[in-house]
Amino acid sequence: MIEAIVTRRGGSIDSPDSLVDAQVAAPGAPTGHDLLVEVKAVSVNPVDVKIRAAGPRGGERILGWDAAGTVLRVGEEVTMFRPGDDVYYAGSLDRPGSYTRRQLVDERIVARKPASLSFAEAAALPLTAITAWEALFDKLRLNAESTGAILVIGAPGGVGSILIQLVKTLTSVRVLATASRPESKEWVEKLGADVVLDHRDPDLAGQILAAVPGGVDYVFTANSRGRIPLLTRVVRPFGQIVAIDDERDLDFYALKDKAISWHWEFMFARPRHGWGLIAQHDLLERLAQLVDSGRIRTTLTRSLSPINAANLREAHRMVESGGAVGKIVAEGWE
Repeated sequence: MIEAIVTRRGGSIDSPDSLVDAQVAAPGAPTGHDLLVEVKAVSVNPVDVKIRAAGPRGGERILGWDAAGTVLRVGEEVTMFRPGDDVYYAGSLDRPGSYTRRQLVDERIVARKPASLSFAEAAALPLTAITAWEALFDKLRLNAESTGAILVIGAPGGVGSILIQLVKTLTSVRVLATASRPESKEWVEKLGADVVLDHRDPDLAGQILAAVPGGVDYVFTANSRGRIPLLTRVVRPFGQIVAIDDERDLDFYALKDKAISWHWEFMFARPRHGWGLIAQHDLLERLAQLVDSGRIRTTLTRSLSPINAANLREAHRMVESGGAVGKIVAEGWE
């Protein structure tokens, strides 16, 4: 038996069974491409909140889709890691999560932890970095020669915080970031945003078009609800939008007049369907190089210790509030 934090009931985070300290069966010995990892730090993402609120499908579930730790054992087909390696990863929705002392994870979605970062600093990065990387380079097809302007809606959040850095580091695209509170505006400016816009301003469209009179070339949005009228106004003809939220009621037909393309990004698509897994290993390895060379910084803004139900409930509350800046991490075990 090992220690873990499990969810047993959906709904409010204040429910006694929302997140519970528990003893669970230890994972078996790794086989195939699996690594057995001793988890040292985990971060909390909106996906954790959504799945916890929905409740487990019977019994209990270990959440957590961001971790940094140390490899303890490897499966017989593993070629890229060995016991003692420090790693970071986001895992898969279809397997037990990282709110546990020991976790099995496929090596093809794991990378070596940036040497310059602590476990907590590294755990802040994987899920959001994979999401941002796939959105920018797989969906929008940006590269080192790309120019123009990208509008980042929800810029102070976890994905926006790493996406701004990737755009400024790996492309020549100008970044327009939306924020509202003084601390969130200061945060995105430090990350490299060229223009910071107040998304609570009734004339947000006017702000955007004043900064980019012809309209933006690209949009990244973590919040699509009610945004289609804005986007049809501020995106140039043949522009592109990539979204990561779960909004279903969207008028895509309104985009046709400008031939605007809409993309969905879902970083769990590869592990869920077993397609192109090694791409996530490769991009996390590249990210580690960028971090260790000083070109990308961690997005950790708050660390809670130890990893237990009380601290993870606090982290869930902060993420659920919608006002979190950067990433919140829990580290170490009692």
